[in-house]
Amino acid sequence: MSSGSATADPIPRLIVILACAGFGSTFALRSFEPLVGVIARDFGSDPHRVALLSTAFALPYALIQPILGPVGDALGKERVMTACLAVLGLALALCAVAPDLPSLFAMRVVAGAAAGGCIPLSLALLGDRVPMAGRQVAIGRYLVAVILGQLSGSTFAGLIEGAIGWRGVAGVTAAVAGFACAAVAFGFPSGSRAPARRPAIGAAITTYRSLLANPRARVLFGAVFIEAIAIFGVFPHLAPLLEGRGAGGPREAGLALAGFAVGGLIYAALVGVMVRLLGMARMLIAGGAICAVALGTIGLAGSWQADCAALTMLGLGFYMMHNTYQTQVTEVAPKARGSAVSLHAFSYFGGQALSVAIVGEGLLVLGQFWALAACAATILALGLASAALLSRPARNASV
Repeated sequence: MSSGSATADPIPRLIVILACAGFGSTFALRSFEPLVGVIARDFGSDPHRVALLSTAFALPYALIQPILGPVGDALGKERVMTACLAVLGLALALCAVAPDLPSLFAMRVVAGAAAGGCIPLSLALLGDRVPMAGRQVAIGRYLVAVILGQLSGSTFAGLIEGAIGWRGVAGVTAAVAGFACAAVAFGFPSGSRAPARRPAIGAAITTYRSLLANPRARVLFGAVFIEAIAIFGVFPHLAPLLEGRGAGGPREAGLALAGFAVGGLIYAALVGVMVRLLGMARMLIAGGAICAVALGTIGLAGSWQADCAALTMLGLGFYMMHNTYQTQVTEVAPKARGSAVSLHAFSYFGGQALSVAIVGEGLLVLGQFWALAACAATILALGLASAALLSRPARNASV
């Protein structure tokens, strides 16, 4: 563990503080997905274009990671998280008053870049301060807040939009980010923060080279990139798909998307038992199989209730895979966890950013069933392949 572990906060308190940051960032991420149709009508735009608001958030989230990782390692992860949450709150407030669609896209870009300093650095802090034996369970507990952010963000947006409008929803996300910023700024004891040092660009480049030379790290980075494309590409398109077949609108889309978070909460409740009974390889295989069945069900284009049930399964399977990847990546470079986790997040959110366009094109060319069937086959193959590759003996990066 890092030198900061000597003055580490008690683990429950640490998780609560980091949970506020995780909740604030995912609440902002998911709140716009049920509103695609509403925003498109307000600005007189095409829903498929407005769906790219998810890409506008996810792509800068990914691109900022190679910078935030070394900066967090040098200046202190807590300090960088506080600054990022402050910028996130301001950008979301400006989303609420955006005069046109290009302005809204611009503020989502800023918000996405700022949100990039929350979850990856939180995971790196947990890696610093929680022993490996209990780390997957600790990260699973932390993920409850991340999942609740997804659940309340998508559900709140879909249910409340009719009363306060999409701009009101954006204003609430700004307030939530402001609360998270205060929690991180004042929640840590004054003596728990490691001394800041000047970021070294040359050392950061050397660290990244070492990480990319590590076969296990390459598997983990590639796995979350593919996982994100297969899982998240359909999310922003769900509301237009439901509206197109007369199965619902923002309310139904929000409730259906909330199923994904419910599946994640089920995982968080069972993570300790699953880790003991399944182990890493079987966790990945089972997670991939569950995700494949769920995506196939969504592809059948049934009722919104059927989509909600499938998304609940998808959330369970996804977190079985993703939490396993997250835990493993915290150990590939113990001396540079911020950099390792940030590069992992770069791959993951890069996949999310591309997924909207890839799956959107698949929906147009192949139709809903075959586009989702392709995603199902991809995630099943990923579970099998990553289980085999990660079962090989681990080798730490030389950083």
